[in-house]
Amino acid sequence: TDSFVGPQNNCPHHSATSTHGEYVIFIFSQGGVCGLCGNFNGNGKDDYTTQGSLQTTDIMEFADSWKVLGTCPDAAPDFDPCFRNLEREPWAKLQCSIIKDREGALKHCHNKVDPNPYYENCVKDSCACDTGGDCECFCTAVAAYAQACNEAGVCVDWRTPEICPVYCDYYNKPEGCTWHYNPCGIPCYKTCRNPLSICNNTLPNLEGELSKTEYS
Repeated sequence: TDSFVGPQNNCPHHSATSTHGEYVIFIFSQGGVCGLCGNFNGNGKDDYTTQGSLQTTDIMEFADSWKVLGTCPDAAPDFDPCFRNLEREPWAKLQCSIIKDREGALKHCHNKVDPNPYYENCVKDSCACDTGGDCECFCTAVAAYAQACNEAGVCVDWRTPEICPVYCDYYNKPEGCTWHYNPCGIPCYKTCRNPLSICNNTLPNLEGELSKTEYS
């Protein structure tokens, strides 16, 4: 088996939620899907592609194009979740400010990836999580920006014991911990099928927990 485990709130998959639950698309499907969850091709700018393969900036047009039946009602406008949950907006803005903090852990990425759209999405997602899962929504939103930074060639180590922690290296001695957190992963993993770590195609940079065997 592959010696890789993604953090719980940022596994190597694309997920989307709806009123009917959560849908998970794993990394091996990247670029091979379409629909309301986007195309998962690593480019967030073309996710609003209609069923007729036309790109649009109109969310309603995009959503309506994927109706299964023509008799289905049109999509309802998407209201700002912070407007519905005013008491959560200050908390969401404070937490998500890590994304565009000029002195923060993600500052070296700002020149490569614009933090503003990710900050705005983080605030909306954090406001929307008003019935539990607060940390999951916030951490997933920040992890999305960190992953965009990784793909742009900037490795950012932003997790701490207080902010979306991964516990391997914080509370275990190096010699006593089998798994170690790596914010950017490595391009070729040792696995049971590939013990010499020889890869014809390297893997994308993904944060996760790697076993000691990956470094030996």
